[in-house]
Amino acid sequence: MGLSESMKVLAEPIRRQIIERLKTGPKTAGEIASSFDLTNATVSYHLKLLKQAGFITETKDKNYIYYSLNSTVFEDILTWIYQVGGKNDHAEK
Repeated sequence: MGLSESMKVLAEPIRRQIIERLKTGPKTAGEIASSFDLTNATVSYHLKLLKQAGFITETKDKNYIYYSLNSTVFEDILTWIYQVGGKNDHAEK
């Protein structure tokens, strides 16, 4: 998924809140859903989009699927932002 699509995924506040919840470590869909007043299907939809964009990964353990943050996507976005903003050029001069 490209940068534009990734930014679109982050534009939704619920998805950003899900990412915030995952900062403390892996969680199941049920644990994530319990933080919101949304149906499980809606939470699953948001998790699917976050996964497609590469923001989260899933790990299966017995009967559970745990979702975790994938920090490399955030690093790629930050690198792009710094390049556009000229941060790297200014820091070296």
